[in-house]
Amino acid sequence: MLNSSFCLLSILSQREPSTVVAKRGTYPHALTITQAQLLRQAMAWRSHFATLAKPNLALYMEDSVEFAAALLGAWLAQKTVYLNADTLASNCRQLSASVDVFVGDFPAPYQTHASTLAQSPTLPTAFEFTAMQADFPALVVHTSGSTGQAQAITKKWSQLSSEIATLEALFGAQLGQAEVFATVSHHHIYGLLFKLLWPLSVGRVIHADTLQYPEQCAQQLAQVPCVLIASPAHLKRLPDHLDWSGVVSQLRAVFSSGGPLHLDHARHVQQLWGSTPIEVYGSSETGGIAYRQRRLENQEDYWTVMPGVQWRTSTEDHLIEVCSPHLPDQNWLRLGDQVSDIEVDIEGGIEVDNEGDNEGGKPRFRLLGRQDRLVKIEEKRISLDAMEAALLQSDLVSEARLLLEPEIAGQRQKIVAFIVPTESGNALIKAEGKKAINLALRQLLLSVVEAVALPRRWQYLTQMPLNAQGKISLAALHSLLVPSPETQTMSRPILPRVQILERSESRMLLELVAPADLLYFDGHFPVTPILPGVVQVDWAISFGRQYFSIAPIFKALQVLKFQQIIQAEYVVKLELQYDLNKNTLHFSYSSNAATNAATKVADTPVVQHSSGRILFGY
Repeated sequence: MLNSSFCLLSILSQREPSTVVAKRGTYPHALTITQAQLLRQAMAWRSHFATLAKPNLALYMEDSVEFAAALLGAWLAQKTVYLNADTLASNCRQLSASVDVFVGDFPAPYQTHASTLAQSPTLPTAFEFTAMQADFPALVVHTSGSTGQAQAITKKWSQLSSEIATLEALFGAQLGQAEVFATVSHHHIYGLLFKLLWPLSVGRVIHADTLQYPEQCAQQLAQVPCVLIASPAHLKRLPDHLDWSGVVSQLRAVFSSGGPLHLDHARHVQQLWGSTPIEVYGSSETGGIAYRQRRLENQEDYWTVMPGVQWRTSTEDHLIEVCSPHLPDQNWLRLGDQVSDIEVDIEGGIEVDNEGDNEGGKPRFRLLGRQDRLVKIEEKRISLDAMEAALLQSDLVSEARLLLEPEIAGQRQKIVAFIVPTESGNALIKAEGKKAINLALRQLLLSVVEAVALPRRWQYLTQMPLNAQGKISLAALHSLLVPSPETQTMSRPILPRVQILERSESRMLLELVAPADLLYFDGHFPVTPILPGVVQVDWAISFGRQYFSIAPIFKALQVLKFQQIIQAEYVVKLELQYDLNKNTLHFSYSSNAATNAATKVADTPVVQHSSGRILFGY
């Protein structure tokens, strides 16, 4: 077991050079990476970074092993590494105020160093390293504060060491020598700790590639005893039709963080994989705070506090405060989760288990929700304040207010934008319609957030509703979201269940399942409901506008073909390709014949259901 003063670098230096520490590629052809190879690469990076005068550098590499080597090399050279979850232009601009060196897969205007180096030809007989001081600023991670302004959070060496020691003490015996796979990136603190630093510290094999699709999980997790580092966004979309039997026999544990996992999704994972996810509650600022592995039979949802973490509730606003070795000092830090004792009935927050009725009598609490303006969309932490600030930079917007729509089970929560346009904004609406201003504002926000967080509804007002204190009335804005009487009777779904399989700047591959109670199956046809062609076209346009910056005006539908029907619960793939120069969206629905047996045609493995090309313009 590790103690809180362990040194990752010294542990690495003591292993046999032939020890396998990582693998790259997929089974059965995965390439092994030994201790010697990793350290040679780290030494090459150390030599490279040692020539840099500046103490700070930004690091971004998709390959987890190359990233680990560069990170170790930077620390060996006594450099502080700035970590960003993405390479959006706005975040790169922010980074450039703190660092002059951008290493890895950054966009051309910012990249100053490539993402690979030739390995050091030899490994010193005694691996040379400088013992890290406890207060060495190893990392700087960026997150959004409650004000909406991005905040730089420094992680000392002692904080990382303490958290890794805590994780191994809690879960090490359960994992054993399981190999570590992940569906999450190492570019944020959860992925970095669980996918790289923790396993490297104790000798578990890490995998360089991130698992993107359920098919990869089904194949790779079935090969060896393993642990999966995941998020609710991945776990809530596991399809039933894949063969998970190999995963059941090999999976030692699955971790989830980034947001609470819905009880139904936890049950689904248990049914498919035979393992209930271990959920971790924490933040970039605090590190890990608590964990839970729910007893699904009694719907228990208490969180157990991690060893060494102290917590309390503030008296004035009932927010949770923590004091922890995962923090930079011994001060108490207040979070955005409201809390209450069991005796106090407050909506939102934490309900405390004062009885300690659990194994070992460990302190536990129940989370009931955040109370600030940070929201989670597909496990991505989004600041509504930052998005509003970006909108107000446009000469089209006078006032802006963003809200979350009420949550609907099984559907992604959506952001609604309430906008008071300027004279220029109203002129654009009058001349070209609301779609034109929607497109302009969506494009503006893409420099701040990813497409998944863009508002899905835009409402334009002559003025914001105000209360007696002259502040915007949130109740009045929420009242504008109430469905009309005719749509209130329409409680059935009108969209498919969706999972992203592949994604690039001009291409999307989605997996869709049309639920059996889909509204559009009514009357089409009574005996064997099939998905209407017009709905297939509408979905293609809808998802196209969601993921691409498509020109606002529909002009024509070309080369439309309907070849095979789509029935309820069919698993189909929708491929979308957008040609920005020609303003055309190509769509194609297909499926695997073995998955949807009724569509099997002459033993063709892939069935084409429909396709077409849609022309847009201005």
